[in-house]
Amino acid sequence: MTKTTTISIAKDPLILVTGAAGLIGSTIIWTLNKMGYKRIIAVDHLSTGEKWQNLRSLNILNYYEKKDFRELLAADNFSESFQIIFHLGACSDTTEVDASYLADNNFAYSKMLSLYALRHKSRMIYASSAATYGDGSNGFKDDENTIYKLRPLNKYGYSKQIFDQYLLHNNILLNKENEASFIGVKYSNVFGPNEYHKAQMRSMILRSFEQITSTGKVKLFKSYMKEYGDGEQVRDFLYSKDAAKMTIFFMHEGRDLRGLYNIGIGYVRTWNDLAKATFMALHKKSKIEYIEMPEELKVRYQYYTCLDMSKYKNAGYKEEPIILENAIKDYVRYLKKDSHLGDLDNE
Repeated sequence: MTKTTTISIAKDPLILVTGAAGLIGSTIIWTLNKMGYKRIIAVDHLSTGEKWQNLRSLNILNYYEKKDFRELLAADNFSESFQIIFHLGACSDTTEVDASYLADNNFAYSKMLSLYALRHKSRMIYASSAATYGDGSNGFKDDENTIYKLRPLNKYGYSKQIFDQYLLHNNILLNKENEASFIGVKYSNVFGPNEYHKAQMRSMILRSFEQITSTGKVKLFKSYMKEYGDGEQVRDFLYSKDAAKMTIFFMHEGRDLRGLYNIGIGYVRTWNDLAKATFMALHKKSKIEYIEMPEELKVRYQYYTCLDMSKYKNAGYKEEPIILENAIKDYVRYLKKDSHLGDLDNE
């Protein structure tokens, strides 16, 4: 009989969050703070931009730049072990062309943390990606048995796929006898506060807000498939505050689970729905212009993505995610603040 190790979480664990200043990372720390957790070590690469502002309202114990942290990690030179690891630090740009950079930043870095977790019996919850599903021809189901059938469409997706494969192939991901444990979360189209730094990877909600406030209209791509009207291409949109709560679930009620789990809503909405909800949140009349899609995008554009959420729901998470219109209303209220950067509270 296979022995199943029950995961014990200390009352006040030392928590590591990589990618701490990012969209999901900063929201996870904000949520943990609201739950009473303050012993949090944050890691990121702040560079010369404004991403540092995503950390300024958060309560953390210490901060490391990623380069310095990786050196400490290689030497295993920490005074106290991380019991919980939220590994969200990665290049998430789906247009990144340097595969070697992605292999180092997204795969090698993740592997270093997994080896640390194994040595120190840590709970590691890491960001995989829905980009691993590729064009969806093999479905959007978080089934470890089908992982080798997936064909990501870009280098970013592949950098996430090879880490999932590494953990599975080396009997780490699902091994219930390990005192360390691993959860890979495959996020859907996450949007919300603290994404302004993401350049071309900003969500369409943020882009719509910017377009409406500057020009009074929103530009969406035309459709080139007869099954979909212009702006009727669909996605599984998820608010970042829900993504954070759904991820933290694996630290608490879902602490004994292992494997890959989708993080999304599980039903689709159109780009038109998104644009109209943004106009509504700004109390403006909808005005949408449909534009030509770049030729290089036409061959790899996805008209439909929707994550299968049955596995996650069966894991015991009970809270219903906020609907798109209410999420956009909350987000727009945040964006309209004169000094909103980093402060996720809307009270």
